[in-house]
Amino acid sequence: MHKAIRRHISGVAVALWHAAERAVQKGFIELVRKPIIISGFGGRDKVTAALTRSLAANRDLRFASAALVLEVDDFRKIEEIYDCDLIEGILLETSKRLRHLLQASDVAARLEGPRFAIALTPYRRLDLAGAIQLAASIQRAMAEPIMLAQGNLHVTASVGFALASRLDKPTGAQLLRAAGVAQLEASRDGPNTIRSYSPAMHQRIITSNGLRDEVLTALDDHSITAFFQPQIDLTTGALTGLEALARWLHPQRGLIPPCDFLPILEKFGLMERLGQRMLSDALAALAAWDQDGIHVPAISINMSNSELRNPHLVDHIMMELDRHELAPERLVIEVLETVVVTGKDGITETNLSRLAAIGCGIDLDDFGTGHASITSIRKFAIQRIKIDRSFITNVDRDTEQQDMIAAILTMAARLRLSTLAEGVETSQEQDQLAQMGCQHMQGFALARPASFKDVTHWMQTYQPAPTDVADQHQPTNRRIN
Repeated sequence: MHKAIRRHISGVAVALWHAAERAVQKGFIELVRKPIIISGFGGRDKVTAALTRSLAANRDLRFASAALVLEVDDFRKIEEIYDCDLIEGILLETSKRLRHLLQASDVAARLEGPRFAIALTPYRRLDLAGAIQLAASIQRAMAEPIMLAQGNLHVTASVGFALASRLDKPTGAQLLRAAGVAQLEASRDGPNTIRSYSPAMHQRIITSNGLRDEVLTALDDHSITAFFQPQIDLTTGALTGLEALARWLHPQRGLIPPCDFLPILEKFGLMERLGQRMLSDALAALAAWDQDGIHVPAISINMSNSELRNPHLVDHIMMELDRHELAPERLVIEVLETVVVTGKDGITETNLSRLAAIGCGIDLDDFGTGHASITSIRKFAIQRIKIDRSFITNVDRDTEQQDMIAAILTMAARLRLSTLAEGVETSQEQDQLAQMGCQHMQGFALARPASFKDVTHWMQTYQPAPTDVADQHQPTNRRIN
């Protein structure tokens, strides 16, 4: 009898002990996960510590744990659309979905922004295929719509992972860092991508970081500078303005086109730095031409989404105009159509309205590619639309192109908007646009983008030639070759 009671008590004690152990473990996991995923504080240290414990307990790397890092794709676009509370809600929902997929012994934490890290404890079958399968499961969970008051939001995630067996005597920190390298490689290859760490990736990241430092230096020492492309009145041939365009004069590689370095600037969050450089260069050039007696009616600069969302933008522009003693009417701000479509936070609209109110021109760039509505064109104080080059090519021969442009010109006239055709490459396209009633143009048919010195020479020798709409074979104006 007593033996049976002792066995019963012993069994209960063991059960209670195991239950307590599970409760403590569960409490620890929740303590590590829940606050860290939501707030982001101390996340990296917790995951690193979990990986270190796992590696120490499992010397046989066939059974060692793995690290996984994921990032919500295109998160900047989400930040541009939604306010801070909704963004935190999106990240909280992401963390909940992760927790449902992981085992109790795994440790997950938010690192910074939309990046999350996971320490996966040892699985006997966690080989390359198993890790890929888990990463794919995470991506499927992320792809489920997130329900918001404004409607359903669909997100994707780029995932990178590192298996301990693929590193030489790794530490917890090295394993997590390797997973981060793999995630960067995945995001570079496109949204919703999975990559496994390899040593070759590390060298590519080093090269990328070196390129970032090189671009920063180029911004500081003016190697990245403004080139200028003329714009003319299609009826009179008179110069109506210049557009400032970023170019990189590399000491070894020569002139680097923007398509090669703008993605780097965007990736590392340097577009505002570039915008400040372009504004400074453009206004300094305009002031210099004034001093030399060369009349340039206005100069245009492009502005990125991040610049237009800066609440101090207008004050900065007014200060720069005052510094160069220039009237606001001589500065034109070019805004991409995609910015108008997505700029629903109020700051972009306010900035553009204030700029228009002080006298700056507002151009809608690449019109026809971003599905801007008539309402948004009015709301964002647009004064001129720049017809995208995709509509201009072969307009002298393609009747469908002509119909599209005719519709755009009719709409612009009804809305009392000026029009400019960009990317005009032949004199035939130029003449056709003039016949159709387009007011302004820029493109290789007139002049290529050129340095301050070269475009100054072009303006000093340029002779305006009114377009004869009856003559379809009028020779083009002087070009900068």
